Amino acid sequence: MDIFLIILAFVILLLGIIGSVVPALPGVPLAYLSLWIGRWSGYTPFSDTFMLIMTGVCLIVFLSDYFLPPLILKRAGGSSAATWGSIIGMILGLFFLPIGMLFGMILGAFLGELWYAKKSGTEALKAAVGTFIGFLLGTGLKLLLCFYILYRMIVALAAA
Repeated sequence: MDIFLIILAFVILLLGIIGSVVPALPGVPLAYLSLWIGRWSGYTPFSDTFMLIMTGVCLIVFLSDYFLPPLILKRAGGSSAATWGSIIGMILGLFFLPIGMLFGMILGAFLGELWYAKKSGTEALKAAVGTFIGFLLGTGLKLLLCFYILYRMIVALAAA
């Protein structure tokens, strides 16, 4: 049973890493779940303190993924039209994975500012760049956390 739990933990962690980039999967919660499954297996004896710290870190990263991109977009001068444009563009971009989602989001923010907010091309481009930076920061944080969890799982498993 312990071997099954370790394999399950790594499969869920792999889904978490994929979910850090693909919005259909909750990357950070899956990676966090893999820590618990690994702990239940007995092969990765994470302490209560470590699990408590990881709870806080995962919660912060999970929430920052929702709040960081709009904040950066606002700092770049974007409006709600850019936000909605980026969301619609990202959804439409899912049909052209892997790169379509990113370009759809940037193009959606640009067109939202240009057409609906009636901003100039320079201002629309600035909002699109802000959207891109927000996406990179959010995705980067999620990937960093997921790979850290992968590292800790491997180290704990190697020590067992």
